[in-house]
Amino acid sequence: MIRVGVVGAQGKMGSQACRAVQAADDLELTAQVDMDGDLAALAGADVAVDFTHPGAVMDNIAWCVAHGVSVVAGTSGFTEDRLATVGSQLAEAPDVGVIVVPNFSVGAVLMMRFAAEAARFYESVEIIELHHPTKADAPSGTARRTAALISAARSEAGAGPIPDATADQVDGARGASVEGIAVHSLRISGLVAHQEVILGSAGEILTIRHDSLDRESFMPGVLAAVRAVVQTPGLTVGLDSALGLA
Repeated sequence: MIRVGVVGAQGKMGSQACRAVQAADDLELTAQVDMDGDLAALAGADVAVDFTHPGAVMDNIAWCVAHGVSVVAGTSGFTEDRLATVGSQLAEAPDVGVIVVPNFSVGAVLMMRFAAEAARFYESVEIIELHHPTKADAPSGTARRTAALISAARSEAGAGPIPDATADQVDGARGASVEGIAVHSLRISGLVAHQEVILGSAGEILTIRHDSLDRESFMPGVLAAVRAVVQTPGLTVGLDSALGLA
């Protein structure tokens, strides 16, 4: 039985995660910590699932690593510098694992893999990510991760620069550049989490789109990450290995 604590347990994702853990036969929910609650409640847990906010997640991970609790981090805002910090903390705790997951949806993971595979065949590629207006970061962690995978795939394939003759623009009209890939963020009431990757070459367009319509769609990925992190010391980014895709 894996003992699980959820941090940010009263939020939309956190409360859903609590219910998913309680429904799993091989997991036990041992702690529900509010957004700014006392992390000491996690003592005795094997895994902490963090659904808080970018301003809190690094301190939460540091506490967990120092106390021998592995972490599944679903909170946004992870930069390369932040990942490096977590990696250095884990060097002092060789039995602890941290999985940072940009998106827990199995479909989103596949969308990212398909986009990276396709990107080396097309001249142009851009990303549009669409979320609810209460989301704190832009671009989303999923879009950042997708851009990084696409950029790496294009570099490995020796692809040239993406064509763009824009010479006059309103600031931001071409989106943000993430790893050299244009990313456009929409924040609209009624949306949950959606992303399109649009690829093109002469005479052809390929669109890869994923839509999460309910937060319940993230729960199989959350549970897979919880089960994987107790067997995976060190830092892992993404859900691929937990799903057997790595």
